[in-house]
Order: sequence, then C-alpha cells, then structure tokens
Amino acid sequence: MIQRFIELGEGYSDLYELIEITKTNQHRLFTMLAFHTVVNERPVTSLATVLEATTPGDFQPIYICREGIPHPKFKENKRFELFKNLAHSLGKKLIELEIKPSSIFAEKELYYQYLIGILRMNRYIPPMK
Repeated sequence: MIQRFIELGEGYSDLYELIEITKTNQHRLFTMLAFHTVVNERPVTSLATVLEATTPGDFQPIYICREGIPHPKFKENKRFELFKNLAHSLGKKLIELEIKPSSIFAEKELYYQYLIGILRMNRYIPPMK
C-alpha cells in the first residue's frame, strides 16, 4: 500500500478545500487528524483527512493543511471548530497528536515519512503491505 501526504496549504482558505474533499469523499473517509506542534515559539495545528485506499492501486491519500492553524488549546479558532464539527457530523472521532514541527526536518518528505511512521505505529492507518 502506498500512503502519501498531499499538502493543500497551511490552512487558511485551503482548509475549506480540505473540508470539501472530506465531505465529497465521506464514503471513503478513513479518519480525521489534528497534529499539534510549536513553530517559532507559536503553537500551531495541522489538520488532515485520510481516505480509504483506492482499488485497484492501493493508494491511500492523506490530505493535509500544514501548520497554519492556531492550536485550539491556546487560541480558540473557527477553522479548527469547523473541522472538528465535520468529524463529529460524519461520525468520526478527531484524532489529536502532539508531534515535532516540520522545520526540524531537512526535507518535507522526511517530515511526512515521520508522520506516516507515527500513524502506522499507533494503528491510525494500516501497516505497509
């Protein structure tokens, strides 16, 4: 199985695209995620939607808005609430994880491999076949 992050942006207007992708593909919705971290001493959150793998092809997309939304624990914000409410309305629990920021990785691809490792280890996404 190929699991790959597809970055939409940092979560400003592109968050609405993530929400639309999630709604449109709710029949394929696997899980919804919130990754909390600190970037330049600022607590931020990345939001992501994981879809079921395609058949054929075994490709599992993970759409993400990376590190652009204020951490809801420190600053209440409507964008996070919209995503959380969507998860609830679709019958999914929003999984929240504390992680390292992408800025400590030399390449963005290494950051995404780190996240896939965390998700597989915690069984939030299927293991590699």
